Amino acid sequence: MSVRLQLHPITPQQRLLQQAADALLAGRLALVPTDAGYAFAWNIDAIDAEQRVQKLRRLDSKHPFTLLCARIGEIGSLAKLGDQAFRLIKSLIPGPCTFILPAANELPRRLKQSKRRAIGCRIPDHGVTRALLELVGAPLLSTSLALPDEELDSHDADAVAERMLRHVDVMLDAGDCPPGPTSVIDLTGDTPQVTRQGFHPLDLD
Repeated sequence: MSVRLQLHPITPQQRLLQQAADALLAGRLALVPTDAGYAFAWNIDAIDAEQRVQKLRRLDSKHPFTLLCARIGEIGSLAKLGDQAFRLIKSLIPGPCTFILPAANELPRRLKQSKRRAIGCRIPDHGVTRALLELVGAPLLSTSLALPDEELDSHDADAVAERMLRHVDVMLDAGDCPPGPTSVIDLTGDTPQVTRQGFHPLDLD
């Protein structure tokens, strides 16, 4: 049975956060609020949760997912961070930006199995999800709620619950959140490139 937890967006209740963290650590699938709409989130080792997302969004097994991180140190453990990339990321976090980076040599086993040469990471500017990440103690895999042939106001908590709650195990409902998408910045080359302008456009010049 799906659970909808009502959390305060700025000072979320610790008991409810712990309930959600325990669910994620047990391999469950969650809906979490971010600074760019609600998103699916699951533990890196939660194969079943990932497959549920792939089936729902009709994604193939090679589709890259974004890693939600609590701090830049977690990004540094997953990706190769040069000085330029570090300074740029530091200036934009937390915020609605996804950074594409060269994958680190030592990745968690499941990520290493996918033979990723690049990974997407972000640090969302939302108190609920950042507090959740701190409790989980590790990055979470995530993806947007974009469905094939269907539009959904992913920032509208009630619309998200009505359409998506039955497909997940737990929803962290912190009310409506800012719309997406995130801006995407490719940091795998010599020069940072904005490959997608998000709801809040970026100018790196």
